[in-house]
Amino acid sequence: MDPLKYLAGYPPQLQAKVRELIAQGRLGEVLSARYSQAHAVRSDDQLYEYVQALKDRHLRRSVPLGKVVYDSKLQVMKHALGTHTSISRVHGGKLKASREIRIATVFRDAPAEFLQMIVVHELAHLKEAEHNKAFYQLCTHMAPDYHQLEFDLRLYLTRLELEQS
Repeated sequence: MDPLKYLAGYPPQLQAKVRELIAQGRLGEVLSARYSQAHAVRSDDQLYEYVQALKDRHLRRSVPLGKVVYDSKLQVMKHALGTHTSISRVHGGKLKASREIRIATVFRDAPAEFLQMIVVHELAHLKEAEHNKAFYQLCTHMAPDYHQLEFDLRLYLTRLELEQS
């Protein structure tokens, strides 16, 4: 199994640098030096408040969120870091729509910046369904260093997977 599966789309030179860090046993050290700040968002209620604050700051006119939770059923190692869903229910004679965001529980213990990155990603899906140019522009509007955070999150997931094997 390729230890760099999360970095498959990146240039070979960059992958070679990461392989070197892994061989030297320094990947965790580099990430810890860069992202030492933990977050205090532990419960689903705190997560909802955190997401709502970001949404209110950047996406005031978007649809309201019905639910935001940590989801232990999301398998990070199977490419699901978070999900956004729209659920429609018949309530009496009316159709009620609700938006939900679910974040993988691995982010409970991840550095604060990685939680912000995944929340920004899922919030951007409220306006843009596809991963297109407009989607990534919205992400960088909410988190200017979004692309660096995404790359470093991939390094973090690589480190977690290496520790499990």
